[in-house]
Amino acid sequence: MGVTIPVTPVDWTPGWRIIPSRFPPIQLFERVANPADLDAVFEIESLTNPRLRDEAGDIRLVPPEGRISGPGSSIVMAAFTHLNPEGSRFSDGTFGAFYAANDLDTAIAETKYHRARFMRATDQPRMELDMRVYLVDLAARLHDLRGLQEEFPLVYLSDDYAAGQHLASALRNQGSNGIAYDSVRRHGGECAAAFRPRLLSNCRQERHLRYAWDGKRIGAVYEKRTLDGEAG
Repeated sequence: MGVTIPVTPVDWTPGWRIIPSRFPPIQLFERVANPADLDAVFEIESLTNPRLRDEAGDIRLVPPEGRISGPGSSIVMAAFTHLNPEGSRFSDGTFGAFYAANDLDTAIAETKYHRARFMRATDQPRMELDMRVYLVDLAARLHDLRGLQEEFPLVYLSDDYAAGQHLASALRNQGSNGIAYDSVRRHGGECAAAFRPRLLSNCRQERHLRYAWDGKRIGAVYEKRTLDGEAG
């Protein structure tokens, strides 16, 4: 594209990620202390629990030296073992990317857009969507597209991800850790797409949200709490 992309240290403690609550934590990754043991444990347990393979995804997509395990690892690993065949802004569907935002409002804006797009595409009736918020620490040197909208207009298109996917594939093949970029859904927000699980740590659940889908759009977002004030 004729423009050199700077590589910048990004240290978010925390970053924010929101996923549908219908995706449960994958306990396989949580229970294994040493990532080197994942293949053996997965092989043994999948013989007695056929559902494990579907829940854990394809761990072969992450090379052994790049895997993580232990508390909080399941949410990180799921982004790399369950691929979206349609791809995303910085993945063509052949590799995983862990997306996070630098604040809650940006994470909500990003996920509202993508949830609403899915609901419209599948013609879903009015309903409420339960979402789970996670905090995760990100520390990595990332290719930094923040502030470069004019230099990379095709990468920043709202609904066409072809240029972003092409760029991400090229950078990843060259050993890139990932991409930091400005949010397309919230002015002033920042996002990151990490290409390696080991760049992420201390993933923990934060709160529960509910997105109100009215049949055309997500019009409101509520925080779920019990009467004693605890998130639920």
